[in-house]
Amino acid sequence: MGRIKTSDTTSRREIIIQKAATLFKEKGFKAASMRELADIVGVEAASLYNHIKNKNELLNIICFDVANRYMQMIAEIETEKNSSLEKIEKLLRFHITGMVKHFDEVYVSDREWKHLEEPYLANLQAQRRAYRKRIAAIIDDGIKKKEIKKIDASTAVLIMLHAVSGIESWHRSKAKINGKELEENMVSILVSGLKK
Repeated sequence: MGRIKTSDTTSRREIIIQKAATLFKEKGFKAASMRELADIVGVEAASLYNHIKNKNELLNIICFDVANRYMQMIAEIETEKNSSLEKIEKLLRFHITGMVKHFDEVYVSDREWKHLEEPYLANLQAQRRAYRKRIAAIIDDGIKKKEIKKIDASTAVLIMLHAVSGIESWHRSKAKINGKELEENMVSILVSGLKK
């Protein structure tokens, strides 16, 4: 056991968080232990506590880092002058790229958030609801402007987010297309389904 190996761009704390996301994805939050995480990181378990309070703090960080990235992106998209379809396409590309390049963190945020403790659990649930409503508002605006066909916006949001969540299967696939092809295929299918 030694010191946590860092790079110019990654701190010890960031390495611990990245490794925790991978461990939580593979074993589930409840089954994962700080001792296992210490083994993966290559330090004594006691050394982890110099950087992180406990396992729950790691889950909070992972879930809220992902949630905050989503909220920042939708806030940016909402202010743009693009059409509603262009906004939805940009948001989809952001989600797909996140699932391809930051799969472990996004997976944990999407599947393990239910293990958050209060008040973090209620806070994240509120953020998730607000986020879906903001996407639905973009779709509703597109319907009003006749850019998007008349559909139920909430259902469209549900389908899009579940389709992106399904990228988990792509990660497990032995014969998969590359990430860019995946993105182009998904955007083509999902956005064309909204077009008037």
